[in-house]
Amino acid sequence: MFRHSATTRRLAPLACAALAGSLVAGCGASTSGNGGGDAKGPLEVWTRSDTVDAKAYKRIFAAFTKKTGIKVDYKPVVDFDKLLQQRAASKNLPDVTVNDMGSLGNYQSQGLLQPVDKKAIKGTSDITGTAWSGAVGTDGKIYGIPFSRQAQGMFVRKDWLKKVGMKAPKTWAELLDVAKAFTDKDPDGNGKNDTYGLLVPGSTNNGYLAWFASNFIWQGGGDIVASRGGGKYEAVADSPANVKTVTWLKGLYCSSKVTQPGSLTMTTGDSYPFFTQGKVGISLTGPYEFPLFDKTPGKDKLEVIPAPKGPDGNTVLAEGENVYLMAGSKKSEQQRKLAEFMISPEAQKLGMTAPDAPVVRLSVNTKVDTGKVYNDPRWKIFSDAYANDSKPFPSAINYQPIRQDTAESLNKLFANCGSSVKSGLGELNSTLQQELKSQGVAK
Repeated sequence: MFRHSATTRRLAPLACAALAGSLVAGCGASTSGNGGGDAKGPLEVWTRSDTVDAKAYKRIFAAFTKKTGIKVDYKPVVDFDKLLQQRAASKNLPDVTVNDMGSLGNYQSQGLLQPVDKKAIKGTSDITGTAWSGAVGTDGKIYGIPFSRQAQGMFVRKDWLKKVGMKAPKTWAELLDVAKAFTDKDPDGNGKNDTYGLLVPGSTNNGYLAWFASNFIWQGGGDIVASRGGGKYEAVADSPANVKTVTWLKGLYCSSKVTQPGSLTMTTGDSYPFFTQGKVGISLTGPYEFPLFDKTPGKDKLEVIPAPKGPDGNTVLAEGENVYLMAGSKKSEQQRKLAEFMISPEAQKLGMTAPDAPVVRLSVNTKVDTGKVYNDPRWKIFSDAYANDSKPFPSAINYQPIRQDTAESLNKLFANCGSSVKSGLGELNSTLQQELKSQGVAK
């Protein structure tokens, strides 16, 4: 999930993962620390979290300990992949991690994860089939337990719409018209030319621009890499549909100029102040920003809508987190019990009702009514998008370098208005196909 992701471009090969199954058989043999090879002591659990989300996880783990008597040594980690690599190299992984479902392919290929037996974990039958799709490896085995899911939606300044005499956009054409009006027609009424239409996290850092652009690529009928079955994939970044879509996206920078200044160097965290401080009027993002945006610019100033439709619909990015049972742990019973608790209605509701920010956005448990828990009809926009109009990045493969290469290519194209979209995407496609070959998953 990109709100606080700290993923590095590529993890260096781990010595202990060079042998198939080595972490299961031997990398957990160290008895130092509380994780991995230590059969005694508390269950060591990591989440990829900042201090805000950590508060919510502490509530969940406290409830788990109260219910089961099993103590949890909890560590919220921002620089997650770097520290996990260090622990794997020392043959002492944590027992359980909660991390992006997009990390599954990378970790599974290195032997960091235990396969999951759904039948051995109570409550797995209550998890939606869609949620399980983000927990399967290229070999068809399950390597994670779904914990949270989400999809993208659009936040629009309702007061600005009223000022410029327009309605919330439903199509790309309308989106561009509104973005232009927000940029050119002084929607905040201060008499200055200091507002912009569309918030874009366009940095290459961690592949942010690819994260943003993927929504439009799918809406335009294209893709970045396509599954060809049997665990094989093919790069399709240079398709005619993508040429049209990327040309349209490039126009946001080069002709209409509706994005915030410096957007091509900004992550989501860098860009959000433009929205909260009233300089940008449209943001495509996840429901995790309700607490921030409802505070500033304010709930009364916002309209939440589905992503406007492109030539091929309004598909948006689906994301989420899985619970991973890490290889080498000698606390299999404690791992299982924590997994069961994390997917239970009790833990799911605790994660949804955290005071600062929910760590469970859309519940994976069919017994939890998202609308009733939040008591906010705006959440239906996101739950409907996830159920009907969403698509995840492929989680079975290591998508991280693919996302990074895509972001770098798009950033280069948008920064140089005289560049050729067709040529740029052709070069990207060759790079992506080579990456797929290096992972052994190319068609």
